[in-house]
Amino acid sequence: MERTAAVESRPASGASEPAIELRGLRRDFGERTALGRISARLEPGESLAVLGPNGSGKSTLLRVVAGLLRPSAGDVTVLGCALPRETHRLRGRVGYLGHAPLLYRDLSARENLRLAAALHGLDPVAAESRIEHLLGTVQMSARGDDRVAELSAGMKQRIDICRAVLHEPELLLLDEPDAHLDTEARLLVDPLIGPGHGPSRVVVSHDRAAATADADVVLELR
Repeated sequence: MERTAAVESRPASGASEPAIELRGLRRDFGERTALGRISARLEPGESLAVLGPNGSGKSTLLRVVAGLLRPSAGDVTVLGCALPRETHRLRGRVGYLGHAPLLYRDLSARENLRLAAALHGLDPVAAESRIEHLLGTVQMSARGDDRVAELSAGMKQRIDICRAVLHEPELLLLDEPDAHLDTEARLLVDPLIGPGHGPSRVVVSHDRAAATADADVVLELR
């Protein structure tokens, strides 16, 4: 059965280029349609909440917008880049937080962040300062030299959030960013990934109340 979506949004306040525009997006896996007829628009600086039950295609949508999956049909424009043709133009402009941490278990937190900085081509001196600032923000400075494999799930999530924002992206794509975080940790990461702090955001969440409270646009997959 083809999955569809309901979109709620406030009227666009200006004629600026959208951060994200989806028109008739469809994504198939063989004969199965994971996303069907998805249309939505997100203005710069706004937050999009993506809701829906397990298996409705929320993470698939995030991966398409990140340029990690090709759309099967429809038009996808992200930060002015038509996907998949211009995916290369998104490099360094998007921060992606997946469902599982994108960290090397045998490297320390600092080593993971230094590797991410190198991949983004950041100046090593400036990157080191940025890394220490982020670790301090999420209160992980003291554990920064521990192997990721030795950290708790919540600690790994905090480090992965640091990785996602390290290069100061224009767009954040967040798949269940509160996973494994207690109330104190959520307050620590809020300045990095919370609403109103700069980047446009797409947030996949099971927490309807929290997600809709912070969202400018709500996309519900069915």
